[in-house]
Amino acid sequence: MYSMSENTRPVHMSSPDITNEDVAAVQGVLGTRHLSIGPQVDAFEQAIAQYVGTHHAAAVNSGTSGLHLAVIAASVRENDLVITTPFSFVASANCILYERAVPIFVDVDPRTGNINPELASAAIDALTNRDGHGWLPRSISQWSTANHQQLRAVLPVHAFGQPADMDPIVASARAHGLAVIEDACEALGATYKGRMAGTLGDAAVFAFYPNKQMTTGEGGMLVTDHDESDALFRSLRNQGRAVGDRWLNHTHLGYNYRLDEMSAALGLTQLQRIEALLSKRERVAQWYNAHLANHELIETPSIAPTTTRMSWFVYVVRVRRPLARDDVMRALAARGIPSRPYFTPIHLQPFYVERFGYRRGDFPITEALGDTSLALPFSGVMLEEEVTHVCHELEQVAQALYTQKSA
Repeated sequence: MYSMSENTRPVHMSSPDITNEDVAAVQGVLGTRHLSIGPQVDAFEQAIAQYVGTHHAAAVNSGTSGLHLAVIAASVRENDLVITTPFSFVASANCILYERAVPIFVDVDPRTGNINPELASAAIDALTNRDGHGWLPRSISQWSTANHQQLRAVLPVHAFGQPADMDPIVASARAHGLAVIEDACEALGATYKGRMAGTLGDAAVFAFYPNKQMTTGEGGMLVTDHDESDALFRSLRNQGRAVGDRWLNHTHLGYNYRLDEMSAALGLTQLQRIEALLSKRERVAQWYNAHLANHELIETPSIAPTTTRMSWFVYVVRVRRPLARDDVMRALAARGIPSRPYFTPIHLQPFYVERFGYRRGDFPITEALGDTSLALPFSGVMLEEEVTHVCHELEQVAQALYTQKSA
């Protein structure tokens, strides 16, 4: 019989896992003369590179900033094309627009929500052949007439902490000399066929927002094995100062994308217990899976055979017909349970509709996932009692709505 303690704390959508050691590390920086570009950033970069298994890591102030710099390092310029997914947080496509390039969306795998590798490979083949522009979606076929237009890169996203199926994508990209940028902002610690996310392309980006597997408050990290890319990342994040430049000299057009020392200190202490952080999140996901297994109206997350380790970022279920996801959200909110749609398709965001003319029907699988996916409260600090409570309320809501639909 289900019962809920009267003094149970409110259920939050997400919560960072902060310890006294984390707090002490941040406070310790305030007692030094280094608040920016100091030893904590250096140490954090070295620790991330060692953990992921890359030669280089460059800290930045957000995952979005890191993606922008990765696009620049891939030599993406105005009117160039970059293949990516419409089922993601909007930054993975915005970073392409920052360089006045054009994101070319392809639809996703209906099980994982990650970019469909067969469609991505087909798009690469079409866009690198002179007669291939007929493949372009209706809404952006106008771009195919630009003589100077060129496909430069592929930017897969590891959605929800599960790596995209990278091998076929990388093989197609390599065959045509394209850069591969991993948006691994949600996937620190995930593995694909036993290989770490972040080591599968030319460069990758991790993010450390408070709802991520580990946090620096705000922050991100670029990782790569390419010396030239790493040098460019470090220059561009620091107002374009290159090695040897004086403080007021700027070799490149750069940005203020630096990570501060306090954030880096927090990142260091968090990274020291990353395996524990990942394990705690996996445990919460397993609680959810156990409660919601074989539910007729709620579909639990699907893990691909190529994913040898899921790094749980969020816990996203799908609401089955005849229920409507938004009705479930409203009913949960009335019971004090927060939830979120994950994701609103990028191509249906107002800016993309206005600029490129996208409309419903352009990417049907993405749109179906956008209509049915629901993120439930999730973090490594959730208690089993809280998960049980969320699942009980979800089941009650689902049954009540189903009864209404069937009446």
